[in-house]
Amino acid sequence: MDKSTDSSQLPSETSKKGSIHSNYGAVPADQLEGSPSDAESSHSRKLHRGLSARQVQMIAIAGTIGTGLFLGTGRSLAKGGPASVLICYCIVGFVVYVTLLLLGEMATQYPVAGSFNAYTTRFFSPSYGFALSWNYWFNDAVSVASDLTAAQILLQYWTPWHPWVISLVFWAFLVAVNATHVRAYGELEYWLSSLKVATIIVFIIVGIIVNAGVNSEHRYIGGSNWRIPGAPFHGGFGGFASVFVTASFAYGGTESLGITAGETKNPSRNMPRVVKFVFWRIMIFYVLSILLIGLNVPWDYPNLSTKSTTTSPFTIIFQEVGSTVAASFMNTVIMTSVLSAGNHALFAGTRVLYGLSVTRQAPQIFSRTTRQGIPLYSLLVTSSVSILCFGSSFIGSGALWGWLQNIVGVSNQIAWLSIGLASWRFRTAWVKQGRSLDELKFRASWTWPWGPPLVVIAVLFMIIVQGWSSVIPKFIGVDFVSYYIEIPIMLVMFIVWMVLKRPGASKGLPEASGSGEGRRSPARRLWYSDLVDVDTVDLYRDEYVEEEDDKFDDEKRTSRLQGKLRFLWRFFYWIV
Repeated sequence: MDKSTDSSQLPSETSKKGSIHSNYGAVPADQLEGSPSDAESSHSRKLHRGLSARQVQMIAIAGTIGTGLFLGTGRSLAKGGPASVLICYCIVGFVVYVTLLLLGEMATQYPVAGSFNAYTTRFFSPSYGFALSWNYWFNDAVSVASDLTAAQILLQYWTPWHPWVISLVFWAFLVAVNATHVRAYGELEYWLSSLKVATIIVFIIVGIIVNAGVNSEHRYIGGSNWRIPGAPFHGGFGGFASVFVTASFAYGGTESLGITAGETKNPSRNMPRVVKFVFWRIMIFYVLSILLIGLNVPWDYPNLSTKSTTTSPFTIIFQEVGSTVAASFMNTVIMTSVLSAGNHALFAGTRVLYGLSVTRQAPQIFSRTTRQGIPLYSLLVTSSVSILCFGSSFIGSGALWGWLQNIVGVSNQIAWLSIGLASWRFRTAWVKQGRSLDELKFRASWTWPWGPPLVVIAVLFMIIVQGWSSVIPKFIGVDFVSYYIEIPIMLVMFIVWMVLKRPGASKGLPEASGSGEGRRSPARRLWYSDLVDVDTVDLYRDEYVEEEDDKFDDEKRTSRLQGKLRFLWRFFYWIV
């Protein structure tokens, strides 16, 4: 490759041997880029590395700060009380942080588009990876619908006039941004995320002041809302457990960082930097915000969470300052977070569908890209699921948003579970094949060896217990379905792919022995286990090799950090 080539035009995945690989396995270069004689088809299956370190790090924040925190905390507080919300968000936050460290190890070593879906297929099971990929695509598509529904709820703060209009406007804007260039997506995320970070810092300051007595009632609040009837644990164990799914919805998006790896410049440096800062972002933005919400907003606040609407605790606290202007400003910022979250979900869902097409697990049309590297057909199909948001006209925005929130939250949990399984197998293969841990481009040493088992066990526990309130004391069919519908769907897709593809039957794997009986065996067997063999899985394919632009960026950063203005540069990199 010409060293002078702009890094934003690089193919999304390049192996050490020169072949381009998809997110699920090796794909010959001619299949990815078309015939060399056809200039137009050279862009048929190629993403561009157009996301900068600045944008990727802000995407890390965009994935963890959205409608789940700004709006979903009201629903969590109403269902579980202040103590349940604080404890559950801390537990889920820790699990998410460990999960992201595990993902960071794999994404830094193999920065492919598709990320954890690809790693699950490669290190755990192709059939499970197929089911997971379609499930996660559905998750992202439904997330866009959820965010557009949230926009309707927020609009009701000002006017009840045709709330579906805001959904239509936002949908058109998001599709337009994502149809231009990956840099447009990254730049929008950067500035919207910057606004959210600044707003949360202001919220934390305002929350402390309101609690201290600067509020409409001019009284010191302290911990009084933890002592009102029904608090601090409202709804008993069922209320406590139900917060897991809303917390999982709120933290959802962190795993999408790996999806951006295929379009990130210098991923072997930038991905670890992003991962390492997530812990502090969770502590500062989530835990502190949840604590202040639980202290300042009673769990039984009027219209905090009903079938028709949901009120943001952030807006409520700004109202307590005694200024409707401040509350309107907060509601406006939350509206921009809806836009950011929808932008993030639409981008991720488009890339997942693109990856499925490249690996022939979806129609080939979805792998076609524009000259700017945009999978346009994948974008249009992913955005079309957003029609679900218009169901609010029949069942109420609050009820619809709650059900969509449950579906997305469970899907996020399945993604984290899958990352744990993939990491478990990846680490086992790395050790069994005798590769040195020093060869890993990034390693979270303190999570060895307990990290993957912890994630798998903790997430399984959350998935099982969080639907408690939909069964006991009374069975609520709609809620039960929203909690557990994805599990049988995943199982059916897994079994169908396993039976139809019957791994080994069409690929001729049993023929290696040269035995006629070995060749006939697949035709007689109905079921095959396609669990990946950790002793033979290829650990060298798709490993990232630094390019000239990467080395130049590293040298420039090192020079800045060692120069006369090194303290200013350290502060700059920490902030930006």
